[in-house]
Amino acid sequence: MESRLSIAGQAVQPILVMFPLGLFSMAVIFDLANITGAPDVLGTLAYWNIVAGLTGGFLAMLAGAIDTALVRRPTAKRIGVLRSLLNMGVLFLFAVILMVRVGANDRAAGVGLFLIELLALAFAGFGAWFGGQLANGRTPAFAKAALGNRGY
Repeated sequence: MESRLSIAGQAVQPILVMFPLGLFSMAVIFDLANITGAPDVLGTLAYWNIVAGLTGGFLAMLAGAIDTALVRRPTAKRIGVLRSLLNMGVLFLFAVILMVRVGANDRAAGVGLFLIELLALAFAGFGAWFGGQLANGRTPAFAKAALGNRGY
């Protein structure tokens, strides 16, 4: 899937995706340290990393939606929508985590919330891999199966 939204010949969406991935990863690392006994300030840092990650993720999702809207082939558009839905799901999970943490002491996460963060980060990693496959012109088998093996 070729990116139509670009600046100086570089696709915007793949660049924007890296920021939320890094911020969400650091939030998980800070929460792990906080749960294992590090200072409470790390829970607060994780909270603010999630806030920044959601902001960057929204911008990346917007750029991906623009790319998807400009695709002409219907099958490629369906795959782009699948990618967008996966990314929106990750953002939704982190938004729920953020809302739960607002009322917590020092904005820290408990063990249960940390496990949900790990799950959301795994989905984010899968979404990044899927987007990378599409950017390199390969369609993963599960996407072909979802479209009835028509490819794109």
